[in-house]
Amino acid sequence: MIIRVVKLEIKDEHIAQFLSIFSDVKSMIVDFEGCSHVELWQDVNDPGRVFTYSHWESTEHLDKYRYSDLFRTTWAQTKQLFRAKAIAWSVTKKEQA
Repeated sequence: MIIRVVKLEIKDEHIAQFLSIFSDVKSMIVDFEGCSHVELWQDVNDPGRVFTYSHWESTEHLDKYRYSDLFRTTWAQTKQLFRAKAIAWSVTKKEQA
């Protein structure tokens, strides 16, 4: 399993718009082949700093999503709301307490 964490920095005046977009697409993302979980996190001290957190069966599934129409459309809508470049990590879980 691949865990994908993406940090997004949203302009203050666009936070509500971003949250609405995410709410509209989250079920489509989790229904995408190979995705089993998706969450949105928001920084408690900076509401414009948000993180998407998702679980993917494999890198291939994640890549298929990243090149899909769903991703391209959603990214085009959200990218214009950014105050800084997005940063993404693909990780695997090694231990859990």
